[in-house]
Formats: sequence, structure tokens, C-alpha cells
Amino acid sequence: MADLADDAGAGERAMLDPRRFDASAELIRSAGLSDGDIDEIVALFAALRRWHRASDAHSEASRRRMRLGRNDMRAIRFVLATGHDGTIVTSTMLAEHLGITGPSVTKMLDRLERAGHIRREPHPTDRRALSIVVTEATSRTAQESVGRDHTRRFEVAARLSSDERLAATRFLEELAALPVLDHAAAGGGRAA
Repeated sequence: MADLADDAGAGERAMLDPRRFDASAELIRSAGLSDGDIDEIVALFAALRRWHRASDAHSEASRRRMRLGRNDMRAIRFVLATGHDGTIVTSTMLAEHLGITGPSVTKMLDRLERAGHIRREPHPTDRRALSIVVTEATSRTAQESVGRDHTRRFEVAARLSSDERLAATRFLEELAALPVLDHAAAGGGRAA
């Protein structure tokens, strides 16, 4: 079984290895990286891919347990996190956070309320608005699933040195800041 895992890891690393693709091989040669440097970078991206898959699997397991869709789960997490410090969450705030329209958020809240995940309560200072509150049962379930997963990830980060955390953060921030390329445009390399 370990051999299969090693073979799968080798295959994944091969797919990520820029030396195997003409376009990126030329860029790598011009960067002056050694084979050892490239091997480390390939291993880093292979680990990042495994993290993406594992993160998706953890999220899916939590959504299945709570019987929620992706946006529903994002909504619940937002209401819990934002409301934790006493902030009153409204449907407008939720729509902005999720990047969806007011009518879409209303449908979502109707569905979440029918399922017993949230309550709409009178807003304490704005008579025209309602506040959104996660029910005790859903809060408890989220803590047992999402909260437990988050704690385990936090513990991994806590075991790193400060320099390691700063380097990992810098790496991820720089990846996140890369512009999305419009591959459909002529030349395929323009930022969208």
C-alpha cells in the first residue's frame, strides 16, 4: 500500500515538474535554478495540492454532517464569526460577504430558517432590519465539526517557528496576489 502512495506522489510530482513542459522548462532554465531547487519547489507545490484536496474533503465532511451547501456553510460561518464579538449580522452584510444578491440571500435565509439553522430576530437599533442568529443546535454542530478541524490546523501552525510561519504566509500571500490570466485572450498571458 505504501508503494502505491509513493507511486501516486511521484506521479503528482511529475505532473508539477516544470522540466517536463517546454514552456515552463525554458523559464526555469533562465531563472538559474538547480535541480535541487526545482525538486524542492515541486515538492512544495505537490504538498499544496494535497492540502487543497484535504481541505476540500474536510469542508465536504462538515457540510455533509450539517446538511448544508457550500454557500450555506459560508453563511453560517460568517454569522457565527461576525456575531461572536457582538456585531449584529444583517442580510445585507451577508449578501456582501457572499457576493450574492439580496433576493438570493433571502432565499438562502428562508431555507436555513426552515431547516432550523438560523433565526431572524428584530434588529435592536434598526426597526427596518432583522438580525440573523445561528441556532444553538447548529452552533454546537459547527463547533464539533468546523471548530475541531480549525483547532487541528491551528495546532499545526503553532508548532512552526515564527520564521517558518512568516515564510509560509509570505508564500501564500504572494500566490494569492498573482493576477488571474485570461488564457482565452490572444497570447494567453494577459491578466484579466
